[in-house]
Amino acid sequence: MFDVRKLHFAVRVVTLAILTTLVLALALPAFAQPDAQLLGPEDQSKQINVTYWLKQHNKAALDELVRQQYDPASPNYHHWLTPSEYQARFAPTAADMAVVNKHLAANNLQVVRTDSFNHAVTARGTVGDIQRATGVQINRVLINGEEHRRYSGELAISGAAGKLVYAVQGLTDMTYKSLAMRPIDPDTGKPFPAFPLNKADLVKSQTISQYFNPRCLRGTQTIHLKTPGGGPYEIYSGTRYGGNITAGPPNLPPCGYDSTQMQTAYGLKAVYQKGFLGQNQNIVIVDWNGDDSITSDANAFSSINGLPPLTTDNFGIFYPGGPTNCGGNTCGADVETALDVEWAHAMAPKANIALVLALDASFTSTDLALLYAIDNGIGPVISNSWGASEAEIIAGDPSELTVGNNIAETGAALGISLNFATGDSGDIGIGGKVKSVGWPASSPYVTAVGGTSLFIDSNFGTVQTGWGTNITRIASYTTGCGQPTCDPVLLDPNFLGFYGGAGGGTSAYWTKPSFQKKLPGTFRMVPDIAYLADPYTGAEFVDTEGGQQFVSVVGGTSLATPMFSGVWAIANQAAGHLLGQAAPLLYKLPAGTITDIVAYSGPNNVSGMTDSPPLPPTTFSAATLASPLENPVDQVDFMSLMYQGTSTRWYALTFGTDSSLNAVKGWDNVTGLGTPNGLNFINAFVGKK
Repeated sequence: MFDVRKLHFAVRVVTLAILTTLVLALALPAFAQPDAQLLGPEDQSKQINVTYWLKQHNKAALDELVRQQYDPASPNYHHWLTPSEYQARFAPTAADMAVVNKHLAANNLQVVRTDSFNHAVTARGTVGDIQRATGVQINRVLINGEEHRRYSGELAISGAAGKLVYAVQGLTDMTYKSLAMRPIDPDTGKPFPAFPLNKADLVKSQTISQYFNPRCLRGTQTIHLKTPGGGPYEIYSGTRYGGNITAGPPNLPPCGYDSTQMQTAYGLKAVYQKGFLGQNQNIVIVDWNGDDSITSDANAFSSINGLPPLTTDNFGIFYPGGPTNCGGNTCGADVETALDVEWAHAMAPKANIALVLALDASFTSTDLALLYAIDNGIGPVISNSWGASEAEIIAGDPSELTVGNNIAETGAALGISLNFATGDSGDIGIGGKVKSVGWPASSPYVTAVGGTSLFIDSNFGTVQTGWGTNITRIASYTTGCGQPTCDPVLLDPNFLGFYGGAGGGTSAYWTKPSFQKKLPGTFRMVPDIAYLADPYTGAEFVDTEGGQQFVSVVGGTSLATPMFSGVWAIANQAAGHLLGQAAPLLYKLPAGTITDIVAYSGPNNVSGMTDSPPLPPTTFSAATLASPLENPVDQVDFMSLMYQGTSTRWYALTFGTDSSLNAVKGWDNVTGLGTPNGLNFINAFVGKK
């Protein structure tokens, strides 16, 4: 068992040392995806990198061992492999790698990197040489208006190397996507402005949130608007969302929570009082490119929230492939990196955090970064707030499913929980064009984290719904609208539709794991667990852009995943040993340890009417204003709130409307089993074998 004692991290560049479990080769796909147009062969002289993945030894034995490691009736239950044990029993040999390297050299491919466990070798060469070496045709295709690299044909590697290699990455340019999501100002369609910080701001408030309004729910309000000159008019009424648009700190729009409010809402204060704050636990966060200002941003966040500072004793950055391809904020990865580090830290304030940065968002780079974290035993909890559409990978590069699943199985065998966000686009997972779950969240060897909307209010208490948000504009009123040419009345609501929601549903590829045996169907279902993800009831975070440090609000299942990872690190602390993959244990917990999230019907949902004499008045029910919905309106409970935008237009924000997905009693495809219930959840792991 690898050591999980406190590590003293330092920022450093490390050499890749990769291990993975491997399976038999899949047939590679045709070049096309839905809506893909073939443009012709790729430039034969173009230089690209490809990564060959070698089959492991004794695959069936490893599969059986992992099954036993998660079977409480087995003598191997929770007896984890160490990396060296894995290497001795299952890794390819140096002789295997020598055969593959000979094949690469014979095809004019230059080795760039080989991992020490002989599982993967990256080589560089021309497209023409790579085609000869792999037996596939590499093409250029047009997908959604953008040119991409895809391939056709099946992998056909000649000679002895063909018997050792099961996948080649890099034949496509498919990438993963960050799942961080900022709340948009519906007036502009852009994220709400961030609030600039200065040194005087970096002081913890003892009584109130310093920046954003934590009262997502306010009292009921009625608006009466009338066209200048006598009509038409409209009347709408409902529970009000957030603060007044003219309010400054601590009531900036939109609604957002600090760490103290979040810890209280999820019952973690009692956990901390018992001494469980993640001491001597290591949380690994895998991102790409990184954030040049992450340490100063995280420490500004810590100062505001009264959290311990991050130092070289409890925070480190690792670069498995060397320095990333572009620096920090210029890559657009700063928001993801900042929220991941800050909210893992907020949930487990005394845990160590290791940030492992892939070269870029490509399948190869992210896979190798994950394997680096596993191979080097950096920590028993790995948080991953990124993904892709499972359906698009099946169509475009299905070998990535095999590679990713092998990585996850390796982690599970070593007692590591890989936690993945399920996506922010409801039933299309990561924003594809067909219904799909997100990948890698759909792997049976990972724990899939879905999302909720969270409302903290003194009148209503703490309320959660499944995350799914629709937006409808109900009034056109703008500041200074008093002239006959300015009409505040909107006779027909403007249905802006679905903004975002937690990914979930049924995998089209992976069969149902044993821990989901009580769920219907025969395929893997996601998510397993959930935490706050709705950007409109989101979390504060600190980031630097253009040299200025800001505080703003963020959400997405990118937020839910580091939150759960922090709590899972505390569960490992409570157990006193590695618990391994979280999902198999979650489905066996007693009642009261996980809060079931069900659809919630708001007490005063938004409804109204418009009147334009001599025509009869038109009424708009709450269900009508929630449209368009994929589920029948009479089968969906939801909560809708009135929001006045920064331009003074009015909107109905509807919560709990997640595409075709719905939160129901018991497991559901939005929140899984629900959200961890504070001390009851952690106590379930105290002394657990």
